[in-house]
Amino acid sequence: MGQEKAFLELGGEPLIVRTARLVRPLVASLTIIGSSKRLEGLKLRAIADRKFGKQVGKEPLQTPLVGIATALHVTKSPWNLILACDLPYLTADWLDWLLTRADRSAAQIVMPRTVRGLEPLAAAYRRECAAPIAAALARGVRKVTDAMAEFRMEYLDESEWKTHDPDDRVLKNMNTPADFEEAQKWWIETQNQAQMKQRTALK
Repeated sequence: MGQEKAFLELGGEPLIVRTARLVRPLVASLTIIGSSKRLEGLKLRAIADRKFGKQVGKEPLQTPLVGIATALHVTKSPWNLILACDLPYLTADWLDWLLTRADRSAAQIVMPRTVRGLEPLAAAYRRECAAPIAAALARGVRKVTDAMAEFRMEYLDESEWKTHDPDDRVLKNMNTPADFEEAQKWWIETQNQAQMKQRTALK
């Protein structure tokens, strides 16, 4: 992308702030895993990545698995929603659906699965997964999905949430400037549609 995706703006709002706004009414607490210095002024609680496993130097390992392990080590909640910061099409409706499915599940991890593959950074994890994930990092595991092999998993396929995502885009992330431009166009279109509906309702 060439810049930090979390701070790209949709409608003048940083993506990480938009995501937090969607999530906050659905959860007991909200924490950003990452450098707190980058989040100064955004009024979001942040915790830096912990150090797990073998590493060189003082910096944490560069893998999303570290962020997941950090989140699960500091949480007090039995279930935890783990989200990436580059999901511009997320909706509160879809997130509520995912959390409801997790709350009813006997699995340790409830993870969506799309045509692009598994979505470990838009999934629900039980707190008890913390120690096994840390142990996997200590063994040298770096890929998130490789660390999932020993857990009880429940996979959710796209057909199951079709009514909550009719356009098949809720888990589409941003990796390139073109992706960001597409997300901006989508946001403008949705705002225009909302304004039109409001005007119609007022007539």
